[in-house]
Amino acid sequence: MIQIEQLTKFYGSVKALDNLNLEIHAGEFFGFLGPNGAGKTTTIKSIVGLLRPTSGRVTVGGMDGDGIDVQKEPEKAKAMIGYIPDSPFLYEKLTGYEYVHFVGGLYSVPVKTIDEHVRRYFEMFGLLDAAHSLIESYSHGMKQKVVMTGALVHDPKVLIVDEPMVGLDPRSSRVVKDLLKQKSREGMTIFLSTHTLDVAEELCDRIGIIQKGRLIAVGGMDELRELAKDESTDLRLESLFLKLTGDEVDA
Repeated sequence: MIQIEQLTKFYGSVKALDNLNLEIHAGEFFGFLGPNGAGKTTTIKSIVGLLRPTSGRVTVGGMDGDGIDVQKEPEKAKAMIGYIPDSPFLYEKLTGYEYVHFVGGLYSVPVKTIDEHVRRYFEMFGLLDAAHSLIESYSHGMKQKVVMTGALVHDPKVLIVDEPMVGLDPRSSRVVKDLLKQKSREGMTIFLSTHTLDVAEELCDRIGIIQKGRLIAVGGMDELRELAKDESTDLRLESLFLKLTGDEVDA
């Protein structure tokens, strides 16, 4: 569903991505981890079409060359993708209701369907009472929930999520995790980038770890344990991550 082929990105003389190759299958819940500056944000922006790579390509909607090239057919590709960034950007002079309708209109979603989505997700997120208040009056967590609703309004086949729990209280975090799991079960492909390793361990089918622009490990928990050369069947993702990235802390 997402295919990344030989993706390379330079910022001046700095190589942020170094010949990255990765496949995420339809309906997979994939976690993308790495230290600060590893290349996670550059990868995400390349997938959603916000950044043009120096070389290589990203396709969505297929495998083995039959997907939609994000750079060559950006409108077709973006129609399949929902994007939840770590820092929500919203038009603060709109209400939450107006913002979701604005986003839905960009995807040509019927007004009735948009209303149904607003009602469903705003009720789920506890936003119904604030639906017609200006976004400038919202807390960070409320803004994040509006962005999530906007990202889901066109029922995307692929959802790209960057640090979804930032600014959310414990109850809201649980609601979001349950929603993402439900969407994955329904067949949505989810690409999740996070520093919260417990969240990745709880939700993801497979996990990829990037460091210095290169993919250094990918697989389920058992495969990561093999790569880390650790036979402990109960070793948590945090310990595996530290071992694989060379940041293990001595006891």
